[in-house]
Amino acid sequence: MITRREAVCVLSSASALAFLNSVRGGAAKFLSSVSAAEPATSRSAAKDDAVPALAPGAPMSAQREALIEAFKEKSVGIPEKFEARTFKGDWDMPYRLFKPEAGEGAGGKLPLVIYLHGSGGLGDDNEKQMFALPENQKRFPCYVLAPQTDRGWASYDFSQRPARPLARLGDGSKMALQVIDALRREFPIDDRRIYLTGQSMGGVGVWNLTAYRQKFFAAAIPCCGSAGADDVTLSADTPVWAFQGDADDTVPVATSRERIAALRKAGAHPLYTEYAGVGHNVWEWAYTEPALVEWIFAQRR
Repeated sequence: MITRREAVCVLSSASALAFLNSVRGGAAKFLSSVSAAEPATSRSAAKDDAVPALAPGAPMSAQREALIEAFKEKSVGIPEKFEARTFKGDWDMPYRLFKPEAGEGAGGKLPLVIYLHGSGGLGDDNEKQMFALPENQKRFPCYVLAPQTDRGWASYDFSQRPARPLARLGDGSKMALQVIDALRREFPIDDRRIYLTGQSMGGVGVWNLTAYRQKFFAAAIPCCGSAGADDVTLSADTPVWAFQGDADDTVPVATSRERIAALRKAGAHPLYTEYAGVGHNVWEWAYTEPALVEWIFAQRR
């Protein structure tokens, strides 16, 4: 019998394929799709949907990949700066917490960034350190929270094979919110600057949380979010910058395109970056965009 952990590990690909099979009439027409390989002057997105300037170089160029390698080198030693903790609720949720150096923020309240891991992070992945890099902490000191779940972030019916997404707040997301609320009581966190990001299974968790905790997050960055049953228009109130690789064979590009198209149809103005030739590890490109940190910390509730 398949375990819940094993079921969660296949959610990214299975739920995405189920989503595609549910689409009628062929692929949905997607207007204003933004490719990282296009010059800004050629983009057809509306002004409010235009992304900030991206890193130079085509996505698969040596110039762009060098930026990713440089980020990895600068990240050495950062994971050890995250404190291992456990939140005890309906079940125990392990999490890692990065705390700014004493004196950063001049005694005022600081932002909180939450990172939701993908299915590959079950059990041992709490190392997303973009916001903890010294150069970013110097400019934008913040707390960084990486909660961990063994049951997914969105809601699923695990009696189905594959697990079937359900339209409601997931168990992982619900517990993550409890962790966030506990940290808000413990530390001087600015309630107007709470940010959310995640990849793959964590990406659909971003959509799940922004749908059911509306007007809470100041901004969200979903990367290749796998398919879910939640109404994406419920997330319309949250500023979003979504990332997707058009060569992703785990979460098809149509999944992100459909979400962005639905949000724009609902009157929202999400930002969307689609990288030509990039596969499922799109977060390596997203999290090394120089404009990303600037953009997210400019958002306020």
